Amino acid sequence: MNSTDYINHLTWSNKLTAFAKGTLAVLPLTIAVVPWGILAGSYAMEAGLSPLQSQAMSAILFAGSAQLVATGMFKLGSGLLSMLVTTMLITSRHFLYSMAMRPKISGLPLKWRLLLGYLLTDELFAIANQDKAERFDRWYALGGGLSFYLGWNIASAVGIVAGANIENLDSWGLDFAIAATFIAIVVPNIKHGSGLLCVLIALVSSVACELYAVPGGLLISALLAMGLATAYAKWRGEEQ
Repeated sequence: MNSTDYINHLTWSNKLTAFAKGTLAVLPLTIAVVPWGILAGSYAMEAGLSPLQSQAMSAILFAGSAQLVATGMFKLGSGLLSMLVTTMLITSRHFLYSMAMRPKISGLPLKWRLLLGYLLTDELFAIANQDKAERFDRWYALGGGLSFYLGWNIASAVGIVAGANIENLDSWGLDFAIAATFIAIVVPNIKHGSGLLCVLIALVSSVACELYAVPGGLLISALLAMGLATAYAKWRGEEQ
């Protein structure tokens, strides 16, 4: 093996190592989201979609909460425009994710930006944006994003098969995986008092809005929590 071959081999070895590390980093979240994927697949079948259409939702849309809401709207006979607008609003947080990661990926080639942008989820953002001082590794992010994508689609396929053969699958409590997944993402990232304050305000205000049937309560509680937590962080001089 000459020096050029050795360097190329070493480079690919480093890429595969980073890819594997990304896969392992997101693995707990991938496992946690399996019941959610099963629910999404079975719910799509229950709404009257074909197995191919149900799988296409996970393969193309690739957004758990948006899939469940869009499927419910389809089941109720909502119009396409309403479904598109609702899906856009639900997934709008990904715009914030992309803005936060822009300094890290703006220098990458277009094909990498498009690929990582498509794979960007709550889970990928959680593992790829933890240490802002550390150099961004595209292969690490690809390993996390791609393995999560495959895990989600496999879980959806299981849900499609189960939904066609098992009655009342929605009564198994699989929807708890939605809350469990976000708890697993949020809790490890609470590193400052402002983060804890944000979580507590969002928790209390969202429950209060639900109890008093406040329209748009979830959005109100999210904005309230972020606004007050940001003001607190600036007052305390916390590093962001």
